[in-house]
Amino acid sequence: MASLLLKNGRVVTADSDSVCDVLVEGETIVAIGRNLPVQADQTIDATGKIIVPGGIDPHVHLDMPFMGTFSSDTHETGTRAALHGGTTTVIDFVLQKQGHSLREALTEWQGRATGTAVGDYSFHMAVTDFNPGTKEEIQDMIAEGITSFKTFMAYKGALMIDDAQMVGLMQEVKKHGGLVTAHATNGDMIDTLIAQHRAAGKLTPLYHYLSQPEVTEAEASGRFADIANYTGVNAYIVHLTCEGALNQVRRATERNQRVFVETCIQYLVLDASLYEDEVNGAKVVMSPPLREKKDQATLWAGINQGLVQVVGTDHCPFMWEQKMMGKDDFSKIPNGHPAIEHRMELLFSEGVATGKISLQKYVEVTSTNAAKIFGMFPRKGTISIGADADLVLIDPAKKHTISAATHHMNVDYSAYEGWELTGKIDTVILRGQVAVQGGETKVGRGYGQFIKRGKTAF
Repeated sequence: MASLLLKNGRVVTADSDSVCDVLVEGETIVAIGRNLPVQADQTIDATGKIIVPGGIDPHVHLDMPFMGTFSSDTHETGTRAALHGGTTTVIDFVLQKQGHSLREALTEWQGRATGTAVGDYSFHMAVTDFNPGTKEEIQDMIAEGITSFKTFMAYKGALMIDDAQMVGLMQEVKKHGGLVTAHATNGDMIDTLIAQHRAAGKLTPLYHYLSQPEVTEAEASGRFADIANYTGVNAYIVHLTCEGALNQVRRATERNQRVFVETCIQYLVLDASLYEDEVNGAKVVMSPPLREKKDQATLWAGINQGLVQVVGTDHCPFMWEQKMMGKDDFSKIPNGHPAIEHRMELLFSEGVATGKISLQKYVEVTSTNAAKIFGMFPRKGTISIGADADLVLIDPAKKHTISAATHHMNVDYSAYEGWELTGKIDTVILRGQVAVQGGETKVGRGYGQFIKRGKTAF
């Protein structure tokens, strides 16, 4: 069993911060302390580096069928890019096809990920057709370690379920101790606004944004929280973007309800002014859309207030040629944004380095909270004895520039082209193996493992 010793790093977890050594044997951490009197097969001098738990991105879409095409990152390219950005585990979304079973969908996604993923991965199950047969499958999915179930409140005719189906799903998931997540936007209202803009010949990317005003997200977030409160299920809103939606979560706390909230890195650092570019605005067409500066301020505050527990990516990349399917009609632009590789460095540079959040909060929202909410803690999400040796070394002062020419994602543009960041991922260790060092990938296709998850432990 190979051993690895990290010496003299600043080890930061969600609740601790100290300069010490970390000893790894095989895939797990076996000792933490100052000046550990041991010899290891490999030693890394981490002096001057910050060591944090491997990042967990609980919201990615790899090789996903959508709008007549597929997202451009596979489980191989996507998890490799994630590793280069310090994310060692991702949770991808399996999408049930209407009229088909959850098992069929899971088998399809397993066929794409098994033996190809470079980093560790798990699955959420997106339920798009809740019926008596689907209901019977919920318990089976939980037994397989898929303990979270997604609902779409938009994309009618493809992914959306109605409120009656959502109540039934929540009741069944509650019975078996799982979690229900929601894409919380008002699909009917959005579809109406899209049709109105198209009929008026308003077809540029700006009208993607104007078809999804803040009220569409605020209303749906409140409705989801209300139904979750009625059923008593553990509830989680994905990619929350705006003040109105977060205020619905605040309202829920007044009745002693807990609603977990995820935002995404793009909503913290990009804003809706980008849609005014009639060509390049397509790069940031995603749902929900980017919002206003006041919403960014709300989200940063929500992180520090504990109302926003997770920063993910909703990574769903499309090549520029794919985006240009909608060059003459915003409603035909595949929705999605590449960020799986940049999340942790962007949040460090824009959050920690600027003083918006603490290092402990950074670890919480990039790793620990997701591990707890999605049933992977303490195996993942922390640096402790017995945990998987998923470790990220950050050079906190190193400057670097984001560019599509150097990123590892399978996409030919970047919404962050030319951004100079402070803080660079130096070395990434996944289950005891050096996975990335010096910008080089050290583990290969198929090294990633499926992570069987338990119940929420937050």
